[in-house]
This record gives sequence, structure tokens and C-alpha cells, in this order.
Amino acid sequence: MNLYQFAKGAVFTALSPIYRFNVIGRDDFPKSGGVLVCSNHIHALDPPVIGILAPRPVHFMAKQELFEAPILKHLIPKLNAFPVKRGMSDREAMRKAINLLKDGNVVGLFPEGTRSTDGQLKPGLAGAGFFALRGEAYVVPAAIIGPYKPFKRLKVVYGKPLDMTPYRERKASADEVTMAIMQEIQKLLDEHRSS
Repeated sequence: MNLYQFAKGAVFTALSPIYRFNVIGRDDFPKSGGVLVCSNHIHALDPPVIGILAPRPVHFMAKQELFEAPILKHLIPKLNAFPVKRGMSDREAMRKAINLLKDGNVVGLFPEGTRSTDGQLKPGLAGAGFFALRGEAYVVPAAIIGPYKPFKRLKVVYGKPLDMTPYRERKASADEVTMAIMQEIQKLLDEHRSS
């Protein structure tokens, strides 16, 4: 068992008694090939929750500062995280994400770029569309439906994979693709908030 699998099991064991996870759509998650998981963002625990409940290992970007901390700099890469410099266009991080997708891995992304304070989905940043177009991967929209309150149900929905081929063939813009992804996330939120 590698460190990622160990950590995934440990975090699930720690969080599952507190947040009663209800996971929907895992069976539709692609079993192989590159996948870009795009989720809404409502809480600091969103990355580990998406990670432990996805059926495959997920790679996340993490802020560069974490990789400069004495202990974390050795630990975080083993947890499938890679650094990104915030507040600028980080070409190295972008290349890393695209290469991970092209190599058949799963990359997790929060297109809003920051947490939503009111739970409403905010507009997505063009980076999501950029990775979706360049990564040669399916996109899996995801919705986290809270609240993050002890012993309350926390719902995580993985939508059906979106094939990006038609967008690539007609050379759609990154902004257009991001908008299409955000619409799919919104559909999941609307459908499953009331159920």
C-alpha cells in the first residue's frame, strides 16, 4: 500500500463518522484514461472529500507555499499534489496538469478558483476549459452539497463524463468550454439539492 492509499483510507475513516457521505455517480466514473474532475467549491475540506470518494486517485494543484514547509515538502508530492504559484500564470503547473491528463490520470479542479461564501456557484475561470481542451481527457462535473456540519448528510455527486471532442474539433474557446462545464455542475446542484 502506498502513502496515497493509506492517507485516503485514514482520511475517510476520520471524516465518514462526522459527515454522513452520500455518494452518487461513482459507477459512471471512467475506469481508465485521463479525467478532469471539475467541482464546485464550498469548504476547505472539498479537495480531500473529492479525493477520498472518487473511485480513482486524484491529483490536485496546491499552493507553492506548502511545498516550502519543512515536513510538507516531502509529504505532499506523495499525496498526488503538485505546486502552483498563485496570482500568476504558472506555465509549469499548467504543463504538469496537461501531462497528467494525457498520461491517463485524474486531475481535480475547482473552476471557481476560490470558495463560495454563500453556497451559490460562481462563474468559472478559463483554466478549466483550457485543461479540458488540451488534456485530451473526459470531464466529470461534480457537485458537493453541504452543509459541512457534524452528523449531517454531505452529498457528493459525480456527473456523467463529458466528451470534449466536439469542442476540440470546432476549436471552441476555453471560456466557452468553462461555461459549458459550469452549466453541468449547476444542473447537478439543482437536481440533487432537493432530492
